[in-house]
Amino acid sequence: MVKITVIGAGYVGLSLAALLSQKNKVILLEKDKNKVELISKNISPIKDVNLNKFLKKKNLDLHATTDKSLAYKKSNYFVIAVPTDYSEKTSSFNTIIVEQVVREILLEANRPKIFIKSTVPLGFTEQIRKKNKYKYIYFSPEFLREGQALYDNLYPSRIIVGDNTIIGKSFLNLLANCSKIRNDKIPKLLTSSSEAEAIKLFSNTFLAMRIAFFNELDSYCEINNLVTKNVIEGIGHDQRIGNYYNNPSFGYGGYCLPKDTKQLLKNYNKVPNNIIRAVVEANNTRKDFIANQIIRKKPKVVGVYRLIMKKNSDNFKSSAIIGVIEKIKNKGIDVIIYEPTITNKIYLDLNVVNDLKYFKKNSDIVITNRNDKALKNISNKVYSRDIFNLD
Repeated sequence: MVKITVIGAGYVGLSLAALLSQKNKVILLEKDKNKVELISKNISPIKDVNLNKFLKKKNLDLHATTDKSLAYKKSNYFVIAVPTDYSEKTSSFNTIIVEQVVREILLEANRPKIFIKSTVPLGFTEQIRKKNKYKYIYFSPEFLREGQALYDNLYPSRIIVGDNTIIGKSFLNLLANCSKIRNDKIPKLLTSSSEAEAIKLFSNTFLAMRIAFFNELDSYCEINNLVTKNVIEGIGHDQRIGNYYNNPSFGYGGYCLPKDTKQLLKNYNKVPNNIIRAVVEANNTRKDFIANQIIRKKPKVVGVYRLIMKKNSDNFKSSAIIGVIEKIKNKGIDVIIYEPTITNKIYLDLNVVNDLKYFKKNSDIVITNRNDKALKNISNKVYSRDIFNLD
């Protein structure tokens, strides 16, 4: 049986560990003791319905630990899935944790095969190989949605590994053999690690571009009193465009799109471009537009219903609505937040209200990135650009 160590129990690492532990022995290394305790009880510390059921019902060979010496012993493969947050100071991903984990593995393990799943800048894998004078380090991108990470691992849109040798092929087969799709039906690609890095960043930037396009379409329709739904549906009947990923929002957000678009723009520093920069700038323009539409209504109190980006997620990292809140707050308008996942009474220097009735009554306008049936009885004061009731 193949032994695999996965480092990082975020939604990427945990879903990948669950996938691989169906047919392999998997050690999941995580520094957060609370996460380790939950996983050891077959409970997901991340909101993902499929993942929770999977951990409880499946007979998985998965062991979570905080012990590095245990995790780094005698594994055939090491998979790094730690955060690489975007730094506004350097205009690039912060790869310090990835680099540290690579050094630790090289010190503890014998000729390890290391696969990086964390999103990294273009050219990073080649640089870290040279820096550590070690060639068996590869990049393999993930393509996962928040709240659907396990599902997207079990039913992958494609599997890409940044190595075209027997090592890359063997890792690709590990992933494919644990999926629920017949092996010959999964699109698979072996590339260089730099090409795999490019595939990841360009994929997410294209998705961000599509969101930005339909958001700007919606801005035009709102200003000119057109029915956004009719315009989008009319466009979508063209098969080259399609009726998907077209629901307007307050802007793109979440773990990946804001930071990946900015990182790609950084990598373009010596390459002529217009579109990549526009994708980044369009998100700020959209948030400005949304905030101004609300400010024009002259509310005394704006209620923010949920900070999360998607309905089946507990994440509001880089949520577009936070940018809207800051712009409204800067105009001196009172803002209250209803977000059940926040236990503190204050967030962003604003009051967090846990009583939904109180929240509804005391808000002049309620803004929400995605509509919710809980707001149906106050629909007359809800502002949202959620046209299709979809994430």
